[in-house]
Amino acid sequence: MIRVLLADDEELVRTALAALLALEDDLEVVAQAQDGPGAVRAALAHRPDVAVVDLDMPGADGVQVAAELARALPACRVVVLSGRGRPAHLRRALEAGARGFVTKGVPGSTLAGVLRLVHGGGRYVDPGLAADALSTPDCPLSPRELEVLRLASFDLPNAVIAQRAHLAPGTVRNYLLAVQTKLGASSRAEAVRTAERFGWL
Repeated sequence: MIRVLLADDEELVRTALAALLALEDDLEVVAQAQDGPGAVRAALAHRPDVAVVDLDMPGADGVQVAAELARALPACRVVVLSGRGRPAHLRRALEAGARGFVTKGVPGSTLAGVLRLVHGGGRYVDPGLAADALSTPDCPLSPRELEVLRLASFDLPNAVIAQRAHLAPGTVRNYLLAVQTKLGASSRAEAVRTAERFGWL
């Protein structure tokens, strides 16, 4: 029997996944969680063989959960589930130790097969996402530039971005100009759209 943890902030999704997996003779959902920290706590308490974690969760996202479980519970294989997977998300998840990356549109039988595969030591990546990853450029922005652009995506004034990022307003302006130049964007909004399209934000 493969013991499974489900973590997703949407109860309907968790319930549906649990019902689908209950149809499989060799899979048992032993715990559920609605956020990242809860997923880590549940994994440590129940010691599942596989954890299925949503990419976007409050408290800690699926990539952060994968990294924490790789450190604290390496025997637990992590499969990241995403409704909006991008190549950059895939890269981050695999680098964090995830063994699988699946989009939410897959049939239940496919997900069950993925859980068996990763439990047996294999890896699985959504084929469409894998193909996109081969043609998507690497992010040209530094971590600090990404941080500033992420704050800019909320349409905050430079002064507020500077305060939150612990930078001088002039430094924020310089970072944003550098970002626009690197991305070939004519405005801050266009730079944000480009970064979001490639999954860098």
